[in-house]
Amino acid sequence: MTRYIRSVKLIEAQEAFFVARKARKDSPHTTAAYRRDLAVVSACVADELGGSPAEVGLVAVSASVLRSAFGVFADTHAKSSVARAWSTWNQFFQFCVADGLCAGNPMAAIGRPRAAPLSPKPLRGESTPEQLLSAIAGGARRAREPWPERDLVVLALGLVAGLRSAEMRALTRSSVVGRGGERRLFVRGKGNQERSIPIEAPMERVIEAYVASCDGRFPAARFGGESPLLVGSDGAAIGRGALDYLVKSCFRAAGMHDRVPAGANLHALRHTFATRLAEDGANAVEIMALLGHASLNTSQNYIEATGAHRRAAAASNRTYRALAELSDS
Repeated sequence: MTRYIRSVKLIEAQEAFFVARKARKDSPHTTAAYRRDLAVVSACVADELGGSPAEVGLVAVSASVLRSAFGVFADTHAKSSVARAWSTWNQFFQFCVADGLCAGNPMAAIGRPRAAPLSPKPLRGESTPEQLLSAIAGGARRAREPWPERDLVVLALGLVAGLRSAEMRALTRSSVVGRGGERRLFVRGKGNQERSIPIEAPMERVIEAYVASCDGRFPAARFGGESPLLVGSDGAAIGRGALDYLVKSCFRAAGMHDRVPAGANLHALRHTFATRLAEDGANAVEIMALLGHASLNTSQNYIEATGAHRRAAAASNRTYRALAELSDS
């Protein structure tokens, strides 16, 4: 029987949890998210017990205490945040049980919000992507130091490669591999999963023009294969906030901010990429591989959202033939 260690502190157990996860090679983004979830709810637990997080013993974190702590947390956080925190704490307690730090996992007694089904949020308007690219390539974004080559490559990485924000920022110059006409992007996605995305000649030229503009803007910089592909106005790797602002500014400069679904912004580019794949006949397995989805169900949602199968089924109704004859007569 595993030994039950009653004296371990909550914060010590959490540090042991992160040590144990090192072998999984989590991305820095994933680790930071786990730490936030544990820290914020730990503070709620400590408030419930009337102490500080550093003083709380793991044995004191009962189901009733956690239920109250998650209730406080849920008052100021969205459903998705509560669900993610629940998952983090569930994994934490699974580790604690396996490592003999506690007798059982109390998370089964804690309410968990149901995840809302994925609702793709592509840009509105059939020709919006083309109009957006054309406007930005023509210098529509009036920044203090205009850089249309960079603006264009960012939009293109979303629209023709379907990259997430973190994936864009993780690209290096050596992420573009292969011979001319056969190049592809080597992408590190969620959970450090790697994938390869083929790119065509037009995208190759966009990247080459951007790289040349970098070299011209920063002649003293020494860019190597491991240098970040996307950089800011100072030549350093572009930050998350700066990238988000860049995309939002492009929408507004092109007069298309009203065609972006609420809350989507840069992710609308990725959703547009996936939706167009589905509309043009890509199957769920192909979409899964190109977007780096962990679940086939997520990819299937894009196909279902297009309504192509439902339209085909409706069109097969035999009554349409009679209706066509009436309209032709």
